[in-house]
Amino acid sequence: MSAADEILDIVDENDRVVRQATRGEAYAKGLRHRCAFILARDADDRVFVHRRTATKLVFPSHHDMFVGGVVGAGETYDDAALREAEEELGVSGLPRPVPLFSFLYEPGGGGQGWWSHVYEVRCPPVVSPQAEEIDWHAFLTEEELDRRLARSAADGGWLWTPDGLAAYERLRATRA
Repeated sequence: MSAADEILDIVDENDRVVRQATRGEAYAKGLRHRCAFILARDADDRVFVHRRTATKLVFPSHHDMFVGGVVGAGETYDDAALREAEEELGVSGLPRPVPLFSFLYEPGGGGQGWWSHVYEVRCPPVVSPQAEEIDWHAFLTEEELDRRLARSAADGGWLWTPDGLAAYERLRATRA
């Protein structure tokens, strides 16, 4: 089964399930669905940062400070967070990610977007990222990450996933 054929719960503005659809249909029609974002830190408190592969359905070749993805039909956010973290980092036996907050990401409004639950997890310093998902990675200090975020793509900086940026801005605001 391809990623586009995965079945997702489609939700309303209050995160209540209203129906199900394939990921392909949800993306093509801009149907609101659910996602889990996991900030992975190593023992030195550095953040796992990566570049998505060019073949990703959403935000190909963009950098992100979160691993994660869509929540499958009938799956809980918590279960999706653990599954996605282990899959994308290429490790098993992670502790259950700690929930931090949730928000409705709406890129441009109009009922599109996705409900996003944000988590944090400690991971081992050696990871084997999923090659289909990630084509580069590193652990960066928050200062290094902030320097990367401050440079725009026009100035030779990295192109970042807009939903990841939105989640990271909210995370920083909650900790300020």
